[in-house]
Amino acid sequence: MVFDGKRPLIPDIAAMAGVSTATVDRVLNRRPGVREATLRRVLEAAVHIGYMDEEELSKRLGPRFAKVVFLLPRGTNPYLTGLNTRVRELADLSPGPVKVRSHFIESFNPDALVQALRRYGRSADTVVFMAIDHPRVRQAIDELVMAGKRIITIISDLPSSNRHLYLGIDNFAAGRTAAQIMGRFCHVTSGKLALIAASRAYRAHMEREMGFLALTEANFPYLSVIGPHEGHDNRDENYQNTCRLLEAHPDIVGIYNVGGASDGIGRALRESRRDADICFIGHGLTPDTRSMLLDGTMDAVITQSPDLIYSRAIAAATGEQADMAPVAMEIYFSENLPAAHHVM
Repeated sequence: MVFDGKRPLIPDIAAMAGVSTATVDRVLNRRPGVREATLRRVLEAAVHIGYMDEEELSKRLGPRFAKVVFLLPRGTNPYLTGLNTRVRELADLSPGPVKVRSHFIESFNPDALVQALRRYGRSADTVVFMAIDHPRVRQAIDELVMAGKRIITIISDLPSSNRHLYLGIDNFAAGRTAAQIMGRFCHVTSGKLALIAASRAYRAHMEREMGFLALTEANFPYLSVIGPHEGHDNRDENYQNTCRLLEAHPDIVGIYNVGGASDGIGRALRESRRDADICFIGHGLTPDTRSMLLDGTMDAVITQSPDLIYSRAIAAATGEQADMAPVAMEIYFSENLPAAHHVM
């Protein structure tokens, strides 16, 4: 191919390699999402037509680190705190060309999440985060996708955006599961079930709530649901909300915490000496929920493996075929708890 002394351009590389100009742009700007064989073909075409030399080709074909950043809500939710710790532990063990960082951001604040997405998305190839359902968050996701970034939501999804992948349990099914367990455990002819939520800013919590309400109404119509009462994943707020609920509704027979910081609810139940009478189900297997299962304060915990979320996120970030299936829902009672070192 002859260019009459003119420097070859991206369309020339695309024509030589038989790919789109968008693919060439991704390769030249070292963005993820291009298969190894295609990447090599584009770079060899660039050398062949004089866009780059052999030395640059060798550098480009050498190991390239995929830059992955996790953004997690800050707060007193033990599961999210433990997930952040586990991400940092696993990052040190991750084989292959990947660099992983994790950062805490302000919980329930869409503007803080948007700022973090734009700030860390500039230098990262893949951003992994718990999504807040808000138009500005959706816009920031779409901007990053247009810039060639890989966007992965975890635990709480935003399917109306252009994110590439969601990693987490089926939250609607989780809420239905909690209702089924609670309805079977509550051997009463009537009573109230209290819903404790973190915030409806997270789609996961809304889906759990909807699943819980739907199955309770269908299968256990003699149980009425009150709430949700938002505690913002804060143990002190959850404690105060639960104390007020127990005082105002002596006929409560069950509590379902769709968010985190269950230790505040457990404290209120123990202090009121109603922990043995009220069925308590929550999310996230952590040292505190494990202890409450063992002492009988909690009856069941629904959780999802941090290790599985991490490994699938890294696999997707490094170009492996993405597993689109929901993360397996794990349900623990006092009798089937894993060894303590497996709990965050």
